[in-house]
Amino acid sequence: MKPLKGTRKRGFVLSTIGLKRLQGKILAVEIAENNGIRFTLDDLGDRMNISSKTLSRLWSLNVGVDQKTLRLCFSSFNLELRNEDYAILSEANETETSDALSLSLDVKEVNAPQHLSVNSHRDQLENIWSYPDGPVPLDSPFYIERPPIEELVYREITQPGCVIRIRGPREMGKSSLVQRLLAFAEAQGYRTVNLNCNQIDSDCLTDLNKLLRCICFSIATELGIDPNLNDIWDEEVGCKLNCSFYLQNYLLKQIQSPVVLVLNEVDRFFEYPHIASDFFALLRSWCESARQNLNWQKLKLVVVYSTEDYATLDINRSPFNIGLPIRLSEFTQQQVEDLAQRHGLDWNSGKESAQLMSLVGGHPALIRIALYYICSQVITLEDLMQEVVDNGGIYRYHLWRQWAKLQEKPSLAKIYEKVVTTEESISLNPIEAYKLDSMGLICFEGDRILPRCELYRAYFAKQKRDNCLIIDV
Repeated sequence: MKPLKGTRKRGFVLSTIGLKRLQGKILAVEIAENNGIRFTLDDLGDRMNISSKTLSRLWSLNVGVDQKTLRLCFSSFNLELRNEDYAILSEANETETSDALSLSLDVKEVNAPQHLSVNSHRDQLENIWSYPDGPVPLDSPFYIERPPIEELVYREITQPGCVIRIRGPREMGKSSLVQRLLAFAEAQGYRTVNLNCNQIDSDCLTDLNKLLRCICFSIATELGIDPNLNDIWDEEVGCKLNCSFYLQNYLLKQIQSPVVLVLNEVDRFFEYPHIASDFFALLRSWCESARQNLNWQKLKLVVVYSTEDYATLDINRSPFNIGLPIRLSEFTQQQVEDLAQRHGLDWNSGKESAQLMSLVGGHPALIRIALYYICSQVITLEDLMQEVVDNGGIYRYHLWRQWAKLQEKPSLAKIYEKVVTTEESISLNPIEAYKLDSMGLICFEGDRILPRCELYRAYFAKQKRDNCLIIDV
């Protein structure tokens, strides 16, 4: 039946449940059949026998497709389409208010006496369009691969006793990549432990023995093994040997499968040079032991950090010059357009993506924030650009958070003031550069040090003009 004049064509949209089921199955197939490498839109379109344009509409969650298309998508991954996987969408002729998605949902009975209600489906859309703060969930369609990074880490993690070093400033996608690496490892039958060094108590960072006991306890607990530290730890031997013996002869010995140990935010140790020197030398010794010891070969180490080791570490005792180095870079224009397409935006001309990138570059978090607000119809791209210049606009909280961090280090704030207000190249000592780089505030262009994006230059230069960039303490 053709739609009546004055109304728009009805369509079917994925629910949160449906999206998670389909994305979860796609991820499983990618791991099982494609070595963990993500399918492109074209790959998925070929498999589902639909066009990539139709698939982009499906991922957008705000443009309807027909029920036959949904069945094709699900059946191509051996899934049966269920009633809870979708709802019927109807776009009203009236414009919704700017603080909500401009969708009017008309949910009716479809092959079942009950279906999703208007409010429940709206709640589901809000869950999908939640503010992009933190890692991209495994089942999200908004994760953008940066080839060949994913393929490299998936391949490397299968090697005995491997080391992977993932480096990138804050909000560049380190945690999202780690989540996918861990999912791949678990699909291979590996055990996984993900430790965030920011959760370690400060008093452990001034006492190496406490730190190593804390780490051993956490690893054992994550693996579901009784830590039994007091019976095994011999204070007469020394904490580094104790830690190594504990891992090799107690934990790894009783586990048959490989163990992936992720150490997140190890930058925190750099603030404690004495601890950092001994701790990183210990990590290095484990990697070297794996060359001839079968138990140590079970341990696969992933070290995640924002900066290089600006503590003075002996190059022969540091783990930062061994293993596979991964440096996360910004999105390319093509990747920005791909992400926009997954949000249901037609940015294929390149004009819109270039406009946004002239302000924020390819910064993943800033791109995602912009797309969130644009797709929610809270603001247009043109208004976004103007408001950001005037007062920070949608990035106000992000910018304030960066500003607040600088205020905690007035000397660093004074240095950054020079970076954003000086046209010619300036030189910084390595520690200053590493700290600003770890915060994501600068980038390197040859031997030049520049603000990471025009947004930072404009905002912090304005703070300087308003005499509030630096607070004397």
